[in-house]
Amino acid sequence: MFRLIELIDIEKQYVQKKAAPFIALRGINLKLTKGEIFGVIGRSGAGKSTLLRSVNLLERPTSGTVIVGGHHLTELSEKELQEKRKKMGMIFQHFNLLETATVRENIAFPLKISKLPAKVMRQRVDELIKLVGLTDQQHQYPRQLSGGQKQRVGIARALANEPDVLLCDEATSALDPQTTDSILSLLKDINEKLGITILLITHEMGVIRAICDRVAVMEYGQIVEIGTVLDVFLHPAHPITREFVSEVSDTLGSEALKAYSGPGKIVRINFRGELTYEPVLYETVRGTQATFAILQGTVSRMKDVPYGQLIVELRGDESDVNRIISELDKRGLAVSEL
Repeated sequence: MFRLIELIDIEKQYVQKKAAPFIALRGINLKLTKGEIFGVIGRSGAGKSTLLRSVNLLERPTSGTVIVGGHHLTELSEKELQEKRKKMGMIFQHFNLLETATVRENIAFPLKISKLPAKVMRQRVDELIKLVGLTDQQHQYPRQLSGGQKQRVGIARALANEPDVLLCDEATSALDPQTTDSILSLLKDINEKLGITILLITHEMGVIRAICDRVAVMEYGQIVEIGTVLDVFLHPAHPITREFVSEVSDTLGSEALKAYSGPGKIVRINFRGELTYEPVLYETVRGTQATFAILQGTVSRMKDVPYGQLIVELRGDESDVNRIISELDKRGLAVSEL
């Protein structure tokens, strides 16, 4: 697949007068393919905002290479860079709208800078207002809008120059949960309809789970874990990743089972895709003399992919139990002992 964004050995240092340089990014290597939604998650100060702003060189790396759409941005002149930035829309946490301009005027602002003909500009603004669902608010000012409506204006403005990339800087952190869901749904819809690559940063695992295809986890200016959202979510390797995953309510843990001491072997079984809805465990156990008891279970979705987790106790001869585990593994289920 075409690599739309590539960060190679990115370092970012900030000089401090009376202290050693502060290293915000160290050894960042990242590749985004065209059309994906990629999330970066980390606590405050992890370096995720600096990473995001390095993509369009609003923060110029101390060293390393930034490639977007095959162009080495770190080698361009400022004038050439300004042209490339037009194809990278940016959505801000606190909207950054012009308070004395209407919704239409805010959306048209980047088009005026690009000096589009008035007729073309009006048509483009009409399209964007319809896309983000603000037809009834198009002549209102930011002070008359809710937080969600302001962010929709911000999204429309970021799309004005028909970018290839959307950079989302904590785009939902200032919004309530219900509004957050509607904005994430809009971003997902834009990605599917327009094929735009989205790079978003957040400190909320729920945002990653809702719309992202892949995720990178950051801590102290480094990427400590990266992979598909489902793999990282179900098999978090780094302690900070496990912290983020534990904050999402429908994940299963073993804490509640510590006081339980049944006669069998307790295992966690992860289902994904259509297997989530199939009686795989029942069919596998039925071919043996063993039985099972479900101790915990949940079914949910990761973006468009269903997944499920079961914690079960397998009861029977060791040979039957091992056969069940082996057969589940062959059928594509991840089984781990607790």
